[in-house]
Amino acid sequence: MATTAQTGSPQPDSTHPNGTHEVPPRAPAPAPPSKTLQPGQISRLGIAAVVVTVVLWASAFVGIRAVGPSFSPGSLTLGRLAIAAVVLGLVVLPRLLKTRNLPRGREWWPILAYGVMWFGGYNVALNAAEHLLDAGTAALLINVNPILVAIMAGVILKEGFPRWLIIGSLVAFGGVAVIALGSGQRSTADVAGVLLCLLAAALAAVSVIVQKPVLRKFPAAEATWFGIMVGAICCLPFSGQLISELQAAPLPATLGLVYLGVFPTAIAFTTWAYALSLIDAGRLAATTYLVPGTTILISWLVLGEIPTIWGLVGGGICLVGVGLTRRRSR
Repeated sequence: MATTAQTGSPQPDSTHPNGTHEVPPRAPAPAPPSKTLQPGQISRLGIAAVVVTVVLWASAFVGIRAVGPSFSPGSLTLGRLAIAAVVLGLVVLPRLLKTRNLPRGREWWPILAYGVMWFGGYNVALNAAEHLLDAGTAALLINVNPILVAIMAGVILKEGFPRWLIIGSLVAFGGVAVIALGSGQRSTADVAGVLLCLLAAALAAVSVIVQKPVLRKFPAAEATWFGIMVGAICCLPFSGQLISELQAAPLPATLGLVYLGVFPTAIAFTTWAYALSLIDAGRLAATTYLVPGTTILISWLVLGEIPTIWGLVGGGICLVGVGLTRRRSR
């Protein structure tokens, strides 16, 4: 991390022999706020960010199901990203105008990558897949993502392959499988939907690995906003579709779109990025196994959908698995 230590000690009002005034060297640009925290602080802040992310991302499944009949996959993605860009921009832009801490040169490449893959491609693919698959199958396929992240983090980010991370991931994945087996409408699984879900999981996994180094240079909110803007620009071809669907959509569907843009997108992706800046990518990704079980609980409370015994058992297994990933190998 850059420091602000000066190189040299220029004298005030120093002049050259010819009488001209010597301009002091320009102070270096301020570095992003330091993330050097005590272990206990990292644990508390990281866990709080993870909880917010899991709950809000789980609520997104309920929200997408509610507004799905009114918005197509592309326009739904553009609407979410446009709203998130405005909301998060109100927080980020004043600080950017003050610090001018913008990406330069090659620093844009990873931002462009996860902006296109995660905020754009992942959301469009997932929205399209949920038109073809039942919720249980979609949850099972998307939760291939943490395993892919753990493998890539071990190889690319050199996080290694901790024994308890692997054991806990397999246990949690088994819990998601139990939830999927207990889901209704299992016969609706479509080959195209399966491929779209696997594509979404792969795009998300690669994006996590790409985003991790960016968070060493930029705060979580700024790194998230940059990606949202890139994703929104990629989805601009859906603008006409979004406008026409907004005109025809009932008010509850429009409010649902606003909710998806503010909470699961602007807030949850920022808390995810903040947690990723504090926690190993593999261990953090394993916590997303909690999303399907949390979705069942939210659906129960909001939509009145009573969870099956399979859902309750599977959610409990996911909790055990995620708990195992937090153990340290001796």
